[in-house]
Amino acid sequence: MKIDHIGIAVKSIDESLKFYKDTLGLELKGTEQLDERGLKVAFLKTGESDIELLESISMDSNIHKFIEKKGEGIHHIALEVDNVEEKKESMEKKDAKFIGEASMGAGGKKIVFIHPKSTNGVLMELCQHLEGENE
Repeated sequence: MKIDHIGIAVKSIDESLKFYKDTLGLELKGTEQLDERGLKVAFLKTGESDIELLESISMDSNIHKFIEKKGEGIHHIALEVDNVEEKKESMEKKDAKFIGEASMGAGGKKIVFIHPKSTNGVLMELCQHLEGENE
């Protein structure tokens, strides 16, 4: 298992890229809009892992609610696993709690979030790179 990406909630991806891309010098891998989640995302390459910038495009999105409550900043840490469903099932047997069921996330990855009550207050995501996905 490795860190796949760190999700950072931002008010504006365009404004945030001035730092991450222009100042820090990270490579922008691409952007994507997830209408069903009310999000726009941008992935930046940082060695073996990525930084995922998350911008709300809907007042109902979790990112909008997060920024309203806590401000911009780290939203979640994503761990890459071979099989999201199997890992979720094995963790549930050890009393880990999850937020919802596995679904499709940004970058064509299968994802599920681990509830912060199970992780000492940190929102964590399990993600699985599906075959044929461009990395």
